[in-house]
Amino acid sequence: MIDFDVAEETNVTTQGYDFEDIGQSKVDATAGAIQRIDPQLHVEVVPDRYRSRIAVGAALFCCVDTIAARSAIWRSAGPHCRFWADGRMLGEVLRILIAADAAGRAHYPTTLFRPSEAQRGRCTARSTLYAAGIASGWMLHQFTRHLRGLPTDPDSSFNLLAGELVVG
Repeated sequence: MIDFDVAEETNVTTQGYDFEDIGQSKVDATAGAIQRIDPQLHVEVVPDRYRSRIAVGAALFCCVDTIAARSAIWRSAGPHCRFWADGRMLGEVLRILIAADAAGRAHYPTTLFRPSEAQRGRCTARSTLYAAGIASGWMLHQFTRHLRGLPTDPDSSFNLLAGELVVG
């Protein structure tokens, strides 16, 4: 896990951190939660920004606040992983992008745009814990499909407020 950020009070209700995690690096807090579930799991943490010199594994879950960061990580790490999941959120509107086959790899770059075209504000500014849970659950669902050799959905959108789901 790679993240430079520290858990803040607002992350308790939007990202599921415990109150005791406030002030702790997000990677350390998350690793602690994982190891409380299964102490035999090995979790590598990098409490820093992603940098191109950092090796990535076969699967990468990109959950960052800016389109500029997504683009940079995709250019650097995308070619080196077999499964790429990008979770995007704006309040209760979610978009999950998967690049795990030729079609997904061709589609993903078309979803990247100039930072000047992005909506302002942090992705979790109007978020809720359940929206983040749905987004992460869908990304893991797609990863499970990939591991089972089943097709993945390259572009899924959920508008929880309108009750709309579009899978493509």
